[in-house]
Amino acid sequence: MNEFSLVANTLRGLAMDAVQKAKSGHPGMPMGMADVATVLWLKHLNYSPVETDWPDRDRFVLSAGHGSMLLYGMLHLAGYALPIEEVKQFRQWGSQTPGHPEYGHTPGVETTTGPLGQGIANAVGMAIAEKMLEARFNESDCTLVEHRVYALCGDGCLMEGISHEAASLAGHLGLSNLVLLYDDNHITIEGKTDLAWSDDVRRRFEAYRWNVLETDAHDMAQVDQTLEEAKKEKERPTLIICHSVIGKGAPKLAGSHKCHGEPLGEEEVAAAKAALGLPPDRFFYVPEEVRAVFARRAEEMAKRLARWKDLFRVYREKYPEKAKLWDVFQSGRLPSNLDARLPVFDPAKPVATRNASGTILQKLSKAVPFLVGGAADLAPSTKTYIEGGGDISRNAFEGVNFHFGVREHAMAAILNGVALHGGFRIFGATFFSFLDYCKSAVRLSALMKVPVIYVFTHDSFYVGEDGPTHQPVEQTMTLRLIPGMTTIRPADATETGAAWIAALKHREGPVALLLTRQNVPVLDRSVFPPAGEVEKGAYVLWENRPGETPDLIFLATGSEVHLALEAGRQLAPHGRIRVVSMPSWELFERQPSGYREAVLPSGCRKRVAIEAGSTLGWQKYTGLEGRIVGLDHFGASAPYPVLAEQYGFTADRIAAVARELLAGS
Repeated sequence: MNEFSLVANTLRGLAMDAVQKAKSGHPGMPMGMADVATVLWLKHLNYSPVETDWPDRDRFVLSAGHGSMLLYGMLHLAGYALPIEEVKQFRQWGSQTPGHPEYGHTPGVETTTGPLGQGIANAVGMAIAEKMLEARFNESDCTLVEHRVYALCGDGCLMEGISHEAASLAGHLGLSNLVLLYDDNHITIEGKTDLAWSDDVRRRFEAYRWNVLETDAHDMAQVDQTLEEAKKEKERPTLIICHSVIGKGAPKLAGSHKCHGEPLGEEEVAAAKAALGLPPDRFFYVPEEVRAVFARRAEEMAKRLARWKDLFRVYREKYPEKAKLWDVFQSGRLPSNLDARLPVFDPAKPVATRNASGTILQKLSKAVPFLVGGAADLAPSTKTYIEGGGDISRNAFEGVNFHFGVREHAMAAILNGVALHGGFRIFGATFFSFLDYCKSAVRLSALMKVPVIYVFTHDSFYVGEDGPTHQPVEQTMTLRLIPGMTTIRPADATETGAAWIAALKHREGPVALLLTRQNVPVLDRSVFPPAGEVEKGAYVLWENRPGETPDLIFLATGSEVHLALEAGRQLAPHGRIRVVSMPSWELFERQPSGYREAVLPSGCRKRVAIEAGSTLGWQKYTGLEGRIVGLDHFGASAPYPVLAEQYGFTADRIAAVARELLAGS
């Protein structure tokens, strides 16, 4: 047995043992792709287990995240901070080896995967980011950025719709730095793939304008040659169809769906080890020869990293201004006076917050050179095109504007990939009702705590004539339910500017900006508190008797803040009234308890919340004695003023609700 075969079989042994010990997991894919992974990591992938954030490392994405033991085994062998004790604790409480790879949890894991196909789109985003850094920083005599993205996917990944969206865009952009390894084993959980799938994968990807290669996944020399060929491609992304046997090495279960997602059983594990030349009675066995192979590879990688550092020192001397800009891009450092760059809006001229956002974006983009983004074919409506910034297109990655096409799901996952790669702060935009198409990737943004900015416009039933399909009555609450998501629904143009600043400052997770289609009044900040209060999530916008505990509090977000103001003024003669603008629950909850009590004093139990969407959840702030003016049903197609009247979103109706509440005391 040669040393590469020994490495592959060691990976198989670790996968079998870990799944068997955990009594759950997926041994089949790690065993089937162990040969491919061995060749990739020992001959082609450039990485650093010591400096895992090396900017010019190759990225490896395990899109088929259920095969996590393949990655964990490789990370352990490659010298990452993942000791064998952690491998032994696969899928156990507190371990670094959860059932599916998690970014930020396990050293060397580039992205959280598991929902099939997400990793493909993440890899597309990473490849785009690499191309963009190349275009900005490489010089003819100093190639600072030159790495590839390798992703491993399975049949399930390619069945998922997101793979079609992402692969189509990757081919359109000609991402020659992207290599997708397809584990073509013809097996799913239920049985053979022909139960539900008969795609011609080669022709499908050729139609996407990909370079398509094939290899025997168990012929290492052939795998090596195929990877070399993929690296020579300069115009297209490459798909390598790896013809594999799931559970390779298991005497009875190899090639069967029975080894996909459950332990092989003690007898089969022992028989497989014997067949693979591993001692059947030793568990989590790593031969010293394998350690030596990876020690040599680690030396090679250390030298490569050192050469890059030497190159960067030369680069900094020869191109000092570009080197300073590189530091800014890599750190994501914002200008200290960013709020001073915001445009000033005329209180006499109502403006839709989506339009205000577009004006704000033009200003911010000039101050933040690493701010990039785009829309899912909706930039004219979402107002997210950066004028003069240039477009990202095939063989042209100098620009800042993405054109994702009508691909909302892939867009959101590509945003994650760009953010994970590093070097850019990215946003993506679509109509809020299409959150449904983005949801899986948005959830992963929050799970990974990546600072993606989502711009969702057309934020309520005020969309009007487009009707209920485009009126997102439940989506605001959907976002608020996602742990780690920060949702901001600004009341006007001035709050929109502050919301953008808050979003850019927030680095511990995604932020969603919810913006109106319809015009809303602009608050005069010479009269009202500064818009920067948005960063606190909620603040007292107006009250008729400052300093006193109110008799009644109106709480509102977005366009409904103006209704609350009008209703509050109507009630002013009848008691102590306070109006609170509450653009972000999450930002508010992060404030000290004293501040929260000052804004929403517990002594005032008469509260009315107003929001053009689902009422679910507002009870947290209104309490048992409060009232909620919302919409717990789908909308209708009509001019938005008609809908507002029909649904009771008028100052008179809101004031009436408040009067009833006060009278009940």
